[in-house]
Amino acid sequence: MDNPAPRPSSRNSLARVAAFFVFVLPVVIAANLAIWAAFNQPHEAEAWTGEIVGFSYSPYQLGQDPTKNIHPTQEQIDSDLTLLSGTVQAIRTYSVIRGQENIPDLAAKHGLSVAVGAWIGTDPKRNDEEVANLIAVAPKRNVVRVLVGNEALLRNDLPVSELIDKIRYVKTKVWKPISTAEPTHIWIKYPELVKAVDYIGVQILPYWEGIPVDQAVDAVFDRLDELHKAYPDKPIVITEVGWPSRGKIIPRKAYPGISEAELSSEAVPSLVNQATFMREFLNRAREADLTYYVMEAFDQPWKAAEEGAAGSYWGIYNAERQPKFPMAGGIIEAPQWRLWASLAAGLAFVMAVMFMLRRRNVQTAGIIIFTIMTQVAASALAWAGLSVTGLYLTSVDTIIWGFLFLAQGLLLIVLLAEAIEFVEVIWTRHGERHFAPFDHTHAYPTNKVSIHVPIHNEPPEMVRDTLTALSKLDYPNFEVLILDNNTVDPEVWQPVRDYCAQLGPRFRFFHLENWPGFKAGALNFGLKMTAEDADIVAVIDSDYQVSPDWLRTMVPYFEKQDVGFVQSPQDYRDGHESVFKNMCNWEYAGFFHIGMVQRNYFNAVIQHGTMTLVRKSALQKVGAWAEWCICEDAELGMKLYRAGYDSVYINHSFGKGLTPDTLAGYIGQRFRWAYGAVQIVKHHWDALAPWSRKGGLTPAQRYYFLAGWLPWFADGLALLFTMTSIGLSLFALYAPKMVQLPVAAFLIPTIGSFIFKFVRSLWLYAVRVKDCTFIESLGAGVAALGLTHTVAKAMLNGMVTSGKPFFRTPKCEDKPPLAAAIIQVREEAVMLTLLWGLTIAFFFNQDFSDSLSRLWICVLLVQSVPYAAAVLLSFINVLPAIFKRSKNEPTGAALSPAE
Repeated sequence: MDNPAPRPSSRNSLARVAAFFVFVLPVVIAANLAIWAAFNQPHEAEAWTGEIVGFSYSPYQLGQDPTKNIHPTQEQIDSDLTLLSGTVQAIRTYSVIRGQENIPDLAAKHGLSVAVGAWIGTDPKRNDEEVANLIAVAPKRNVVRVLVGNEALLRNDLPVSELIDKIRYVKTKVWKPISTAEPTHIWIKYPELVKAVDYIGVQILPYWEGIPVDQAVDAVFDRLDELHKAYPDKPIVITEVGWPSRGKIIPRKAYPGISEAELSSEAVPSLVNQATFMREFLNRAREADLTYYVMEAFDQPWKAAEEGAAGSYWGIYNAERQPKFPMAGGIIEAPQWRLWASLAAGLAFVMAVMFMLRRRNVQTAGIIIFTIMTQVAASALAWAGLSVTGLYLTSVDTIIWGFLFLAQGLLLIVLLAEAIEFVEVIWTRHGERHFAPFDHTHAYPTNKVSIHVPIHNEPPEMVRDTLTALSKLDYPNFEVLILDNNTVDPEVWQPVRDYCAQLGPRFRFFHLENWPGFKAGALNFGLKMTAEDADIVAVIDSDYQVSPDWLRTMVPYFEKQDVGFVQSPQDYRDGHESVFKNMCNWEYAGFFHIGMVQRNYFNAVIQHGTMTLVRKSALQKVGAWAEWCICEDAELGMKLYRAGYDSVYINHSFGKGLTPDTLAGYIGQRFRWAYGAVQIVKHHWDALAPWSRKGGLTPAQRYYFLAGWLPWFADGLALLFTMTSIGLSLFALYAPKMVQLPVAAFLIPTIGSFIFKFVRSLWLYAVRVKDCTFIESLGAGVAALGLTHTVAKAMLNGMVTSGKPFFRTPKCEDKPPLAAAIIQVREEAVMLTLLWGLTIAFFFNQDFSDSLSRLWICVLLVQSVPYAAAVLLSFINVLPAIFKRSKNEPTGAALSPAE
């Protein structure tokens, strides 16, 4: 009965395996590592040797936070100063309370000078305490200068007159140089402040001004020149100067003396940029004999809450007190890249080897393609992991990133499953399990077939056409049971009953009132009413018109006693009626001509409830149709496989039905299929689990059942990704300095996944769905995308609930009114509005005009594509109704709900 293609010889198979291990795998891994190395080449910058003049020093360690009253111990401060001694001459402090008043004494032990500072803010009581302690510690021998406040005017914490009063008061008590610390424009704005101080303490941080790093040091000296010109007789001390190693990219801003053309890039926080800036500045500062304090000694994670994402990463040392970069030699942005590249290569190696050992009949091109895809996928995951290395994560951050990595790992599994199918379809020669209809010259089989046609509230005319086609079957031994399930209106079911009477005794009609179990309940009733001598039960939907040779060319496969069911594809006869139906038709075709054909090679097809024939004894043995499951057909196929039965899939159309008339019907049908898949997985998990060694399924069947439904689970994950990105986007717009958009975690699950699936779909359609044109395959893709949100909801609902009411796919319904174009996709329309609204908000927000934010906009746009597809599909669906209205109805007339 099988029509086997020639199998590849063992010698050829072994040769491919050898080529894989000797040539393909080493070359691909080497190429991948070379790409990693190319993107992580050391950056060369002028070396710095010698002592740094000064560090800004805040003593807080990881987990400590002055805003939460968690302060460092004296031992921790002393340890810091021990580390800094020998590399710096002086430190600058910000406060003289909560133990920091002891810093001058501790610094003296290590030979460090101190510019001691008092924090001045909005709390008068704390201000008084800070000033009193400042006056007390200022006389210390190693205190070289005093600072009353740090950016108090920039923060608008108090008026300039009050700050001047405090400075003057301290000057009456202290005989050390006294000033305050403010950025350049504050000093220019308040010349009276300059008169009140002994020197100008200026904060020069080009990063915050959006100046690119290659122009940043020049900008520092430009600011100094600006102050020298404004106040030529006043000494200047740079109280903060530096560059962050992580944080938010600052868009370019207007800057005096630099044209817009010259200021063409952005202020990018990075380790390379921090090291490059510091080396250049330190060398030029030495030549200019500047007094400065580098911002800052150690990373301060607690500052993120006040200064935004970059606030944590200004340290020359990280929060663990380790140097972040060398002062000489090459600078590498991600020093740990070799570890992550090796992990990626190793993970991809394992996946590729497992594939090769299990798929030895894959052609060489397929082996190469899959090996490359595993390296790309693993490297993308590793790159996302590397992007998190060195971040100071809060508990909320940890939860978010934990979810993102878990979801990325699951999506990686899904993409690999789809990649396997892609490679197997295009580049694999299957030598067995290819079935074709039996030749018409074959002797008539003698098995009696009981054909069951479940109906519920179906148009009588449509059912009559279905029964007429059945009456013309070229098969001598069959009966037809019409199972009307809970149709209330007699005018709907009685014409069908009367027509059955006209067709003769082969056609038996049953009207079931208040019958439980939905479609499965009706089919189980039909099984009880089946003729005793029937060997086979066939099921078709009420809209299917079968060809006369259906049974004659399919039933002979039951000669093999281990065959439990024989399946042929669903097909549709109304695709020509509208663009919408054409799109739906070809979307269905992809599953039956690609997925089902592939699964048939491994005896793992998914049984579907029309155009199926089941051995009656097998059906009875496994407990008939499952009334707990809304996809009783697919569940039956699972039970038959578990019971050890074989299947036959013949990719030949023997009957054609009707596509849903409305998008609502199309959506409802897919929701039922997806929700039913979750029910089946949960119920049969003991057999489907990859580690299961019992349950009746072969390893290939376990794999293909899970792999077949994994893309639907991926849609559920994609919805969670989308909701996460919406939440992060809203928070980012609310607090633009606080949020560092996790673009690395979203690029592959969104943009990368979308591109792969787009290319894969078009390629597979071109190879397997022969009659489908390129435009039609694009239409099928739009139809599939339009169902994404529905499938996602079904999968997520199925994971947390145990049952849903059966959804009947509407047939032959009139087109909906224009209002239904939005109503039937109202959730998708809301999501689309949200995503496009966020896209517009980011695009026109100057805080997000940097390149990383533009990538985030791309992520939002790609995430919006399925929702846009659903809305587009809905309008395509109602176009005939709009046209009909414009032709037949007066202006202003409203469509009735029935339309």
